[in-house]
Amino acid sequence: MEHDFLSIEEFNTLIQQWSGRTIKITKHENNDIDQTVIHLESVSYDQNTRRIDDYVPRHSLFLNGDGQIETLSAMNNEPLPSSNYEIPLEDNSLYEFNGKKFFITTDRGVYKIELA
Repeated sequence: MEHDFLSIEEFNTLIQQWSGRTIKITKHENNDIDQTVIHLESVSYDQNTRRIDDYVPRHSLFLNGDGQIETLSAMNNEPLPSSNYEIPLEDNSLYEFNGKKFFITTDRGVYKIELA
């Protein structure tokens, strides 16, 4: 299946259409894989202009809704600590869509977002 690269604006238009549905986010970061299932209520963004270091992201994508985190290494489920899932974004983040799944690639990791 072919992947189309998207601008952040195109990504936002498409992901907003999934509001009200249940999504699964798979995060691959530093040899760690986590999966989170969320009932997506809304999508929002934040910009942090008061960063002290590079650990705090300049931009963040918030997938808002209640959900469960499944840590594959621990094989257990836990509720999200807050009613949103944050993905740190950078100016060079890549956004892809293959018609069924979104992929966000950052310096920290790869996030796959799909309908659950």
